[in-house]
Amino acid sequence: MLTQFRDRTEAGKLLAEQLTTYVNLHDVLVLALPRGGVPVAFEVAKALHAPLDVIVVRKLGVPGQEELAMGAIATGGVRILNNDVVQFLGIPDEVINKIAVQEQQELERRERLYRGDRPAYAVRGRTVILVDDGIATGATMHAAVAALKLRQPARILIAVPTAAPSTCDEFASEVDELVCVLRPEPFIAVGYWYRQFSQTSDEEVRSLLEQANHGFPYAQRKPQKAPEVANHDKRRSSTSPVKQIKDV
Repeated sequence: MLTQFRDRTEAGKLLAEQLTTYVNLHDVLVLALPRGGVPVAFEVAKALHAPLDVIVVRKLGVPGQEELAMGAIATGGVRILNNDVVQFLGIPDEVINKIAVQEQQELERRERLYRGDRPAYAVRGRTVILVDDGIATGATMHAAVAALKLRQPARILIAVPTAAPSTCDEFASEVDELVCVLRPEPFIAVGYWYRQFSQTSDEEVRSLLEQANHGFPYAQRKPQKAPEVANHDKRRSSTSPVKQIKDV
């Protein structure tokens, strides 16, 4: 019985074994959340013979407690706020906006670093498999899903090696399909379920993207227009503490 992954490479291979339905389908695109999701997604893309790209999400950390997420931002002008955290700590809008501006700059830097001059793959009308090395609070994954929906894929799958059962149930109602190899209870943390959980470098992300996409036709990589984002709040019903999606 599996209780821990050796590393992200093994996790990706085991995850790919549960996605064999999508092998050699021309419309499949694997999207990784960098940085830790990329080594996992690399193995998935390789097994499925599918192209690999990234969707960049940046956590909005609480000032002085940066590991605690008060929300996240993602490509496409999406901001997710964890209202429970924001209200409990009394974090004012101006502090949130200042941190969001800083993280937006880092988000754009990483996109340029990871892709170089290569445009993003087209998403509209495709089956997109969204991969990370696990789901903890869910803030970054919520932001990724919200950003992805703006680009109008045909289907969205979330595929992760590990997440809590309640988190899997929550996201299963948000996307078309969810695949998770290990659903421990109590969950504790993503890294707890890996024997080796070292940080993935920017250089490794870029190298894996280049390796994964060698041989795929350039025509699949169509530049994406910036989505037209409405100036009103979007709401969704969920049991998650992340209850508000704000457009920025």
